Amino acid sequence: MTNSIGELEKDSRCIFVIGSNPTDNHPVIGMKIKKNVLYNGAKLIVADARYTDLASIADVYLPHLPGSDVALLNAMMNVIIAEGLADQAFIEENTEGYEEMAKVVSSYTPEYAETITGVPADDIRKAARLYAQSGPAAICYAMGLTQHSTGTDNVKSVCNLAMLTGNLGRPGTGVDPLRGQNNVQGACDMGGLPNVYTGYQAVTNEAARAKFEEAWQVKLPDQNGLTLTETINKAHHGDIKALFVLGENPMMSDPDLHHVEAALKHLDFLVVEDIFLTETAQLADVVLPGACFAEKDGTFSNTERRVQRVRKAASAPGQARPDWEILCDLATRMGYPMSYASSEEIFKEITSLTPSYAGMTYARLEGKGLQWPCPTIEHPGTPYLHKDGKFSRGKGAFSAIEYKPPFELPDEEYPIVLTTGRSLFHYHTGTMTRRCQALDEHVPEAKLEVHPELADKLSIIEGERVRLSTRRGSIEITAHVTERIVPNVVFMPFHFTEAAANWLTQSDLLDPVAKIPEYKVSAARIEKL
Repeated sequence: MTNSIGELEKDSRCIFVIGSNPTDNHPVIGMKIKKNVLYNGAKLIVADARYTDLASIADVYLPHLPGSDVALLNAMMNVIIAEGLADQAFIEENTEGYEEMAKVVSSYTPEYAETITGVPADDIRKAARLYAQSGPAAICYAMGLTQHSTGTDNVKSVCNLAMLTGNLGRPGTGVDPLRGQNNVQGACDMGGLPNVYTGYQAVTNEAARAKFEEAWQVKLPDQNGLTLTETINKAHHGDIKALFVLGENPMMSDPDLHHVEAALKHLDFLVVEDIFLTETAQLADVVLPGACFAEKDGTFSNTERRVQRVRKAASAPGQARPDWEILCDLATRMGYPMSYASSEEIFKEITSLTPSYAGMTYARLEGKGLQWPCPTIEHPGTPYLHKDGKFSRGKGAFSAIEYKPPFELPDEEYPIVLTTGRSLFHYHTGTMTRRCQALDEHVPEAKLEVHPELADKLSIIEGERVRLSTRRGSIEITAHVTERIVPNVVFMPFHFTEAAANWLTQSDLLDPVAKIPEYKVSAARIEKL
């Protein structure tokens, strides 16, 4: 997040939620947004193919078709520019590339966007005016925006909208990606990406690489590694022979599980380190039992860049151990001696090599933690980025982005769109929540949300078992007939191994930049059983 969670409750005068369902997936943040709208009069715009909890209190609800985000955002910018609502002073002082972007969006009239998105042109105009004129405005998004073949374009379009209206660098403004799990931000901060070291220092940057080589006394590669999806594809082709999976369950979370299963079985050697015997661990040659969050010391970095202490509250069961201890032992046995006395010693190394964490210590993290960047020991942390329009690259760069349709559109054989997501009552691949008796009894199975018009057309009734198919395969699932989904789109959660949504999603059509699969748009069909 460029800004802080608390600002969504008190500083934002308008909140635009697109590709996210915060009350289900980020309930604390969702509650803060609701409080701001209900008690402080903040304006709310929600763009989603599903009529979510927040949509029910929104000033404008935009039920756009999955994969049409760029067309919708371009149309909003078209209105803002045409009606003189852009922040020209901010644009001239702090950005570049405006003319090229404005030229592209000039053809995206609300009427044209309506033909792509399904959203009435007047509602697009209303949303654009509300976002541009309400005061400090924030944009919240999540994987409904990123998990597309055009995910990078979608995010750049959101940034265009924020810069166009000067909604960056002040409290209550910003572009706020809501992270899907508790330490996703921390994993990225620590270099859990194929192209950076800690603090987003590029692998290809010679000076950064030399710094880490000196600290670790090894020669490091000068080329980027593979993304998760590329790794599975390489394993499938036989180019990768061994894989270490740490705290991940690709046999539930990755697209096209037929492809994933074949890839993992094609490996010579698979190691899984986790807290339970997951679907992936069941395929492993070796399973290493890790300690869960409450059984170890360390830090988590949350979605607002806040680094917080995690303290051991219970002893790990059986042979389970903290991840860093297991990794140190593995590295040592493979010929690279690695040892630390404590997690705090590791954190000291992190701060010595990571400028954005340099001013942090365990003592300074007591209480509420610190938000990076925190470059010196005297620095208080940074509640919001890009203050006064100052960007790390110099000037903010507008991107001229044309709408591209999803790779797989409905056709005669597969006439509807399948989109996937999460439930309030279960978490990611269900590794933990499906083992919680109360949660699993409350929501024990996946259900397919089907609009009444589509249900009538197919003679499907509430609670009936149906077969849902895509070009990857089929699953059987219970139908839930509801008006909360647009007519030619169906939705299902992906937490349930008995009806795993990712048997149906596609793995070979990726965003060309981020290499993210198109989880959110699959051509599908439904059949009565």
